[in-house]
Amino acid sequence: MTGRGTVVVTSRSFGDGTSDPAATLAEHGLAVARGPADHDPAALSPLLRDAVAWIAGAGPVTDEHLRLAPALRIVARYGTGVDAVDLDAARRRRVVVTNTPGANAGAVAEHTIALTLACLRRIVAADRHVRAGRWPAVRGRELGASTVGLVGFGDVGRRVAAIVHGFGGTVVVHDPFVDATGITSIALDALLERADVVSLHCPPTAAPVITADALRRMRPGAVLINTARASLLDEDAVAAALRRGSLGALGSDVLSGSAALLAAPRTVFTPHCAAQTDQAIDRMGHTAVAEVLRVVVHRTAPLHRVA
Repeated sequence: MTGRGTVVVTSRSFGDGTSDPAATLAEHGLAVARGPADHDPAALSPLLRDAVAWIAGAGPVTDEHLRLAPALRIVARYGTGVDAVDLDAARRRRVVVTNTPGANAGAVAEHTIALTLACLRRIVAADRHVRAGRWPAVRGRELGASTVGLVGFGDVGRRVAAIVHGFGGTVVVHDPFVDATGITSIALDALLERADVVSLHCPPTAAPVITADALRRMRPGAVLINTARASLLDEDAVAAALRRGSLGALGSDVLSGSAALLAAPRTVFTPHCAAQTDQAIDRMGHTAVAEVLRVVVHRTAPLHRVA
């Protein structure tokens, strides 16, 4: 088969699951060129020059990047969020942008529950006690006896709700765009006042969702979980609430680098790995590849176009 061009791949985990999506590209005459995950323009310039497709990781995709890629036809975002992609620039340059919605939803939902249980049952503190030779009766709370407030009710939020219901817990939702799913969206203030656990599953916003005022509205001792975006939190305000003891615990897979929050008590952090399971990596890789093939090889409309 004659070569159809080059696909630049800048996602670290592409092909690191249990299958080989790059082989599918090769079967259709497309070469794969790996690029840096930080999307450094100088390093990407020689790769983008002849690229017909770009399977992009979490780094920025700017107008400068697109200018370096005159033959580019598609940016297939490896993941759900497209906030790092200049969508207006892509439209101007007639470059299709897609994502992989739902591919990592199950993985992120499970990680959300893992962080929630770690906070409610004080797993990290209990581990440290045992390692120090202490065996205190570390008392926690049950998820099945908790009301969990979900801020955002997309693919991940719905899966979290199903798991919480499986534990016997109660779910309340705030999402202005919730559709007819049998779930009623309530005001954010009402959710904060009712929830024992507040879990964030919404897109990035212009201003933080969890501010000092929002923290004052939360129930004393409530747990806060964030597997969405670091920008959703006023991290200094959250750190202060943890130090005061008004916020019971924080479990987060995202962090902007706040030293105050890293030093705060009753926190559990993970390194933005909620989507990192073999199964999610396979789904994201094959979904992104399928979109590239639709646009570049089959010349049909992609399934998950965002621009």
